[in-house]
Amino acid sequence: MGRLVDEIRKGRVLVSDGAWGTFLHAKGLKPGECPEEWNLTHRQDVFEIARSYMDAGSDMIETNSFGASRIKLRHYGLDRKVVEINRTAAQISREAAGNDRIVLGSIGPTGKFIITGDVNEDELYDVFREQAVALEHGGADAACIETLSALDEAICALRAVRENTDLDVACTFTFDRTADGSYKTMMGVSPVEMAVKLVEAGADVIGTNCGNGMAGMIDIVREIRKADKKTPVLVHANAGKPSVVFGQTVFPETPADMAGLTPALIKAGADIIGGCCGTTPAHIRAIADAVLQQ
Repeated sequence: MGRLVDEIRKGRVLVSDGAWGTFLHAKGLKPGECPEEWNLTHRQDVFEIARSYMDAGSDMIETNSFGASRIKLRHYGLDRKVVEINRTAAQISREAAGNDRIVLGSIGPTGKFIITGDVNEDELYDVFREQAVALEHGGADAACIETLSALDEAICALRAVRENTDLDVACTFTFDRTADGSYKTMMGVSPVEMAVKLVEAGADVIGTNCGNGMAGMIDIVREIRKADKKTPVLVHANAGKPSVVFGQTVFPETPADMAGLTPALIKAGADIIGGCCGTTPAHIRAIADAVLQQ
């Protein structure tokens, strides 16, 4: 096992980082622009985002590589720069994290589904392998396969990382609350199903990100813990459910709101807590303070 699992085994709750997209747009990323290309064209801006979360108290930082798979980059005509973009993403976050904190290589979904025939398993495997190897070469300690909804894609990604790198592997799914009050991904996967299948596939860390604020994440973690009591759980919560106000997307949960729910999230069984859409260094600082008080 690598550094992520080693840190979790020390028995304390770890703090992850917050949103990247919000920050990139604030720094000038235009609609339709490739966020991951900024690793090459706006390196200092990307570094400043990573460093701001370190300064806020994060124990780990992700990489600006969520959409840096060959499939996603092809949309921008950048599919020949997969290795360069991912390696640089990891190098930037490693520089910000230094040697004493963890770098999570962010790997998002491809947007293609085996079930619809858009892609086959071998193609997916190769896409994930290419990205994971480049992230490891850039200095990542672990891979964070995130915002997944389909088990076959997640298992393929897990296998590609485990068979081709020495990275620890976290995998998180995005769940929506259904009409009957349960939680499912858009492909119909429940938190319990996710937990069972990902642990069988060799995930070191499982969990959930995006789609819900802290309150929803508490319910989801409780469901995960019904199926698995031992595997570390990572949560990257949104700053609440967004709404559009005067043409701007607004996330309602303040740093104090998220910090106030952090003890309940820990009690539910979360081992790593950070933020997703709408969260800022201020949110992460408040979460970090709440974790220290536990």
